[in-house]
Amino acid sequence: MRFRELRADEIECRVGTVSKAGKGLSLLLYKTSRTDQDILDETVGPENWQCRFYECKGTLFCSMGIRVTREDGTADWVWKDNAGSPSNMEAAKGEASDCIKRAGSAWGIGRCLYTAPFIWVNAEKCKLIPKGNGYTCNDRFRVAKIKIDENPETGRRRITGIRIVNEKTGQIAFSWKED
Repeated sequence: MRFRELRADEIECRVGTVSKAGKGLSLLLYKTSRTDQDILDETVGPENWQCRFYECKGTLFCSMGIRVTREDGTADWVWKDNAGSPSNMEAAKGEASDCIKRAGSAWGIGRCLYTAPFIWVNAEKCKLIPKGNGYTCNDRFRVAKIKIDENPETGRRRITGIRIVNEKTGQIAFSWKED
């Protein structure tokens, strides 16, 4: 089963860390569980995939099954599982969403996000706000362009270029080999 790569508009950015000295911040890339569900619907059809949830040692897991049809016309469900982590906002909902995303990654959906370079946004390209002994940032960032290439020998896909824009300023916040 081979899934298409993520488009730039399907990749989200969130602030990872903010420099305590106010020099800038790091960004992390992620996908939403809705993106996984949309790609599954698009690729295999909504009737040919399903999720089951179970708990093991206090951790929620998602078992994502895809119906695979053989050449002789028989079909079986193939399952891949992964665990989730609670979120800071709605812990249970966030944990369920996270395990869907991770199970989707086990199937290869958006797995290239793990190949992203370290994304650093200098303070001049974002608004850092003093908070306690450091800084915080309320700016929103989006992936404006992404290039993903496949290694012909291994079939593995990697991010080979990316451009991220600060939505508040419209300014390019980060660019790496994007041309």
